[in-house]
Amino acid sequence: MPLCYNTLKYPEKMTNENPVKLNRADLIQVVKNAPLASIDLVVKNSRSEILLGLRKNEPAKDYWFVPGGRIMKNERIAQAFERISEEELGIEIAYEQAEFLGVFEHFYSSNFAQKEGFTTHYVALGYRIDVSENALQLPNAQHHEYKWLSKDSIKRDEKVHPYTKAYLK
Repeated sequence: MPLCYNTLKYPEKMTNENPVKLNRADLIQVVKNAPLASIDLVVKNSRSEILLGLRKNEPAKDYWFVPGGRIMKNERIAQAFERISEEELGIEIAYEQAEFLGVFEHFYSSNFAQKEGFTTHYVALGYRIDVSENALQLPNAQHHEYKWLSKDSIKRDEKVHPYTKAYLK
């Protein structure tokens, strides 16, 4: 069961605002000056293997990493979780089906824009979900390829990013 993240009632105005996806220039400014909030999905199949994708983009380019994505402005955590599961796995998974793993910090010496002079800092919310492999429709926007690995294989593989390994402790 996910962590209960919000029991406050917000004014109607706040709950009806649409999530805002930043344009490239604005996102560069945010990455330069603030941490990003994100959700990472530790996706487990019936054999207890974890889904990893080979990253196409910085940060963590050319490393095996769990699927995930940024939370947008005005987007509730549950909304972001369901959107990210759809974008990263090809199926929308209900937030209530996830197990909250904790809050993780990710610091990278690079950034998505591949520009010199600034790093990337994520505050990532980790969630574990169980899925049927056959239900997934994995996209190729963020990853070159995908594979399922056991926890032991993940721990031994040098091409699996250390931040991915941290979700398994």
